[in-house]
Amino acid sequence: MPNIAPRAAAIRFPVEPRDVPAQKAARRLHLTEDQFELKLPDLLARGFPPADPTTGMFDLDAIDAWRAARHRQADCAATQPVGGRHG
Repeated sequence: MPNIAPRAAAIRFPVEPRDVPAQKAARRLHLTEDQFELKLPDLLARGFPPADPTTGMFDLDAIDAWRAARHRQADCAATQPVGGRHG
């Protein structure tokens, strides 16, 4: 009887990982992994989503939401009249 290796199952559809290592989280911010590690304490102080305590992975959706919120806050501040709200 010939030795036949089992065939790998065909992938039906690709899975986009949501949790990624620091290297890919860094790439999302257009940083090298070394730059990311250096800047991470400042990013976390600004509300950047921390890595999962169990897996050490970063959530790309949370990173994208943080990035979007960061710009919404800047846009809101830019539209406020000088001296605060009037009412």
